[in-house]
Order: sequence, then C-alpha cells, then structure tokens
Amino acid sequence: MNLRTAACSALLLCLPFAARADRADRPRPGSTRPATTQPATKPSGPDTGPAEPLRGVVDRAVTTEGQVVGRDGPLTYRATAAHMLVKDETDKLKATIFFVAYERTNGPGAAERTEGSGSEGATGSAAPERHSRPITFVFNGGPGAAAVWLHLGALGPRRIRLDEEGRPPAPPYALTDNEWTWLDFTDLVFIDPVGTGFSRPAEGEKREQFYGVEEDIYWVAEFIRLYITEYGRWLSPILLAGESYGTTRAAGLSERLLDRFGIALNGIVLISSVLDFQTLRPGSGNDLPYVLYLPTYASIAWYHRRIEDPPAELPSLLREVESWAMSVYGPALTQGAALPRKQRDAVIERLSRYTGLSPEYIDRADLRIAPDEFRKRLLETRRALVGRFDGRITGDDPHPTADSPSYDPSLSGYLPVYTSTFNDYVRRELGFQSTLPYEVLSSRVMPWRFPDSGTGYLYVADSLRDAMIKNPHLRVFFASGYFDLATPYYATDYTIEHMGLSQRLRRNIERGFYYGGHMMYHHRQSLGKLHSDVAAFVRRAVRKDQ
Repeated sequence: MNLRTAACSALLLCLPFAARADRADRPRPGSTRPATTQPATKPSGPDTGPAEPLRGVVDRAVTTEGQVVGRDGPLTYRATAAHMLVKDETDKLKATIFFVAYERTNGPGAAERTEGSGSEGATGSAAPERHSRPITFVFNGGPGAAAVWLHLGALGPRRIRLDEEGRPPAPPYALTDNEWTWLDFTDLVFIDPVGTGFSRPAEGEKREQFYGVEEDIYWVAEFIRLYITEYGRWLSPILLAGESYGTTRAAGLSERLLDRFGIALNGIVLISSVLDFQTLRPGSGNDLPYVLYLPTYASIAWYHRRIEDPPAELPSLLREVESWAMSVYGPALTQGAALPRKQRDAVIERLSRYTGLSPEYIDRADLRIAPDEFRKRLLETRRALVGRFDGRITGDDPHPTADSPSYDPSLSGYLPVYTSTFNDYVRRELGFQSTLPYEVLSSRVMPWRFPDSGTGYLYVADSLRDAMIKNPHLRVFFASGYFDLATPYYATDYTIEHMGLSQRLRRNIERGFYYGGHMMYHHRQSLGKLHSDVAAFVRRAVRKDQ
C-alpha cells in the first residue's frame, strides 16, 4: 500500500466530546424476545490479578430481537451489541472493539439460527450455518468518530428524529423507526475503532499501536476477519461502507483485506469521500483545492440567494461553474503574478458572481478563497456563519471581526442529538450496559500517526485502484452532498478521474449526488434517495453473473 502523507494532520471530524447516560430498562419497541447476555471474560493485566482463559473473541454480547416497517414491508432482525477481543498470535489481549450487528431474520436469505446458536467463541455452541445475504461493515471517520453517525443517521433500523430539511429539534431528542434502513438488502455491522465509542486499548497496551493511518487499517481489518470467522460469514457477499475519513480507511482496507487475508470485497460505499488530501488543503504551492471547492461555494451561494439571477435548478448552475473552473479559473491561477490585469479582472467578476463575495474581497484574497474564509464572509452582513459540514445551515457569529469561524453550526447542533439518543438506545433498547463514556467524537486518538515514508499529502486512491485491478469484480459507489464544505463533491470527481483505471474498471464506479451536506442523509428526501441508490448498487455488486 503506497500511502503518501502530509505534514499537517488531515482530520475531518475529530473534536473532544464524551457523554454518558443513566442505565435504563425499557424493552425495545417491537421486541419479540428478551435480551440474552453472554458472560464477560476477564482480561489479563497488571492490576487485575490472575486472568481466566479467554474463551473466545466475542465478549459481553447482548442479543435482542426487533422489528421495523421498511420500504418493502415488515422487517424483523436480530441485534447484537458486544466487544470483539482483539488479540495477537500469542493470545495476548490488545484491544476491545465495540460493535453493533444487525441480521435480518425474515425474507429471502435471512438468518434462521435457532436459540443459542453461534460460533464457539461467541456462545460456546456449534458453528453457525452459511449465510447467503450480503453483510456490510460500517464505520465513520474523524479520525476519532464512532459509527453512530451512519448507525442512527441513515443505515440502522432506528434513526434520529429531524425535520424534513434535516435540522435538529430542541431537546429532549428522540429516535424513530427508520423505513430506509439498509437492512432491506444487507446485514450490517457497525464498528467503533479503538479510541471511539466503547472501544479501548487493553490495559498496558501502547496507544501508538492503534492511532495512525496504517495502524487503524491493520486493526479494523483484523476485526473484520475475526467477525466473519466467529459468525460464519466467509462465504457471504462482503461490502464496506465508510463516511469521511472512513472512506480513507475503506480504501486502505480494500487492499489490506485482499492481500493479507484473501477477503475479496463485492462492493464499497464511500459517503463524503476523501482519498486524496491534496484536493482539500489549499495553501502556498497548492492551488488545486481553490478550483475544486468553487462548485460547492456556488451551491451554497445559490441556496442563500447570494447569486444574482440564479437558475431555478442547481445542477444547471453547477455544470456552468465546473466548466469555467477547469477551463478558465484553474489556468488563471497557474499564471500567478503573470496573469494580465484584464484577465484578472474578468476572473474576479466571475468569481464574485459564483460565490456571492465582493470583487474587492476577491481581489485582496488574490483570487484564492479558502473554505473557512468563505464560511466567514458569505453572510457577514447578517453576522452569520455558514456550516462546514452543511452549508445550508447557519449560526450567529459571536466574533464578527475575527479572521476565521469560531465553530461549525452544522456540527454543534447534532452532537447532543447523536450522543443522547445513542446512550439511551444502546442501554435501553439493545440492553448493553457500560459505565464508560461513549466517545462520539474523541480526542483520544490524537496525535494521529502518518507513515514515515514519502512526502506530500495523504493519498490512498492507489490502494483502491490496486484492489480493483486485483479483484475486477469490486464495485464502488461514491455519494456526495452538494453543500458539503468538508469533502466537496468536485474534489471527489477529480480524484476518480485521476485514479488511472482502465475503461473496463471505470464501469465499476458509480456516483450519487444529493441535496444535503457531509451527512446528506439528514435531509429527508436525500435519505430516501441514498437508500434506493445503494440498494440498486448492492444488487449489482452481489450479482453472480458479472
């Protein structure tokens, strides 16, 4: 795996945040069977005394049954919340990785295990039967983000309750049944990497083993290997779904799983992706991001009515902006100070039209508008900030004379929603009890380690390319929001077009665009569109006649 790195940390989500909730005992609505709990094993360590032998790799497993009405009718499922005990080959415990898994129990190919069945490591009984349904391993990014965002935002059987536009309500918050759950078409395993959620290094283990680009890929790959072994899923169609830095992780995993364990993936869903960090970090010597961010600036300016005589439909504006950005704006920036004044003035005029910013400001900025500057300046006359994760969302600017935004209104409003609802859900409905804080966004993983070799920016698109070459059946779906200032959609387009794939393999790549931001699934219609797009993609990815 060739990982080129930046000296700057490429962090998308990570903030110090932790929350906990009191123990609750209300059963899950629609539950058909009480929770069953596997007795915990005792990890060894200098402060725990003599250890019992580790009986397997799945610890503290709690199983519940649930039902939700999906797009195709009633859907029943089995949920398992547990720790995976990740050990080295000497059986020494290295970390505990928390996960929540859902298996559909009705419909074609659904699991039909009897009470108490499972792997020897999980429950002490015989190995499970083969599963024909696809299984998707899901994670968020950060680094430092737990999987709760995709879990309760879009994919799981329960989701956070937002308004139609995806804005959070006033507290207290609530969950609702998710009619767009991906359980319609795939089983799901939500993984919290070490340092996030309830996942922690084992006592006495050095944190440096887990907190880095290659280290993270190593341990998540090990989790996936252990899971499909313990639950008998080696012959199931296997997919990955990641968001934000989770797409970086997924690209690395695609090659690692294939080369190290012989696990060939059927498909990967990359939501708000970043495979080439050069496309996101504008600055001296790197003009490329200014070009790639411009269509997103135009989307947000259009939404806030900062564009004169805007077209009624956003896509028509974006086609115009994309064409101009590549044919005129990019070449103009490459000329630097040699750009003739007449051409410079024409570029300033067009940038002002597309961004809603004043010509005077664009001139002072030397034609180069960084994302945080755009967030700060677009609505400065209203003393408002534009959201980074969703440019539709705004908030009051407490420091209007400062040079950069002091917070992100499209993140701060959602943190308590996800934290409160998951802390209640995992205990009350899934039956998993823990006094640890559930780390939704954690600083525990800092500093994040980058590979020592190479220079430049973190780049993992070559890992994905190599996996696609070695496994030509692998299909990849990219989902992007028009209003995302963290991972702009045009940067994803640029990355795809520069992966060096043959025409045959390019046909294995699909794209989806959504009326929303980084978490485009917050917008109700986009949540439904994402579901239908991915359902169709998975059907193609697991088709046997490819």
